[in-house]
Amino acid sequence: MFKPTLQDGHNRRVSYVRISVTDRCNLRCRYCSSPAFNSHFREEILSYEEIERLVRVLVTLGIDKVRLTGGEPLTRRHLDTLIRRLILIEGINDISLTTNGVALADQVESLRAAGLKRINISLDTLKPERFAEITGRDCFDQVRAGIEAAFKAGFSPVKLNVVVMRGVNDDELVEFARLTLKLPLHVRFIEYMPIGSSSSWSGGQVVTGAEILQRIAEGLGRLETVTTTPGSPARLYRLAAARGRIGVIAAMSEHFCASCNRIRVTADGRLRPCLLSDDEFDIKSLLRRGAGPEEIADLVRRAVAGKSAAHGLTCNAERKCARQMATIGG
Repeated sequence: MFKPTLQDGHNRRVSYVRISVTDRCNLRCRYCSSPAFNSHFREEILSYEEIERLVRVLVTLGIDKVRLTGGEPLTRRHLDTLIRRLILIEGINDISLTTNGVALADQVESLRAAGLKRINISLDTLKPERFAEITGRDCFDQVRAGIEAAFKAGFSPVKLNVVVMRGVNDDELVEFARLTLKLPLHVRFIEYMPIGSSSSWSGGQVVTGAEILQRIAEGLGRLETVTTTPGSPARLYRLAAARGRIGVIAAMSEHFCASCNRIRVTADGRLRPCLLSDDEFDIKSLLRRGAGPEEIADLVRRAVAGKSAAHGLTCNAERKCARQMATIGG
């Protein structure tokens, strides 16, 4: 059976879209949005019907994997309804979710029943007091309950996303990695990236992937390399006899742009070929004026064709991406 292929100007096949369903969030993480950030009004973000129409077009181009993000996607009502609609689209092989976990315990059963296959939970510290400092909210217990509920609902593995910031939470690397010994967790350490207008980022706060691995090995022993899924930004490792895995996403120090297979759609309906570039294409206007599938597909093709070979940022780079992470989608 013929399978369509969406390919950029650097011979990379694009098969994965990350869609931000809202820029609202119940946390205020220092790297995600500035204190003055205001989310869009409801009518300014894509409706579920518009998201479904867009995904149906993307499937005809070769997209077969969808991740729903935010903001915090679980702040948007009836997300399970959107998942049910997307899972029925022929050609979609995988639907996943990134959440901060605050509201997960209350919704995880309905998400699982709707067809959600995989879940990533953002958690940057194992210390309740530090959690409040990083996120601006005292919700650590809710997140912990959400992680436990994800296991109980049958998600395996459950992935934890940890943004590593020097002087903030890098003293917890070993404790996070230790979780993988007894639990089927994938703990993914992410290098701190210069996104948005927040003044908190500096190159000196970046803990590189190489340093992360060295410090874990020094604390817990040798790490074995694990084969990764093609196109995945994470390099995977495991500790001896561990049930889970350790991942490192070294976006700043070890670019993986050559294997990038994804595009993003922001909450307000802009298509972004690259996370760390502010090049955007207005897909919402086409959807709202009733453009046909081929016109929408043509815009997607043009956006993908112009996708940069690499983002060009290093650990000492000046800030490049002006958009708030909350509006882009994690």
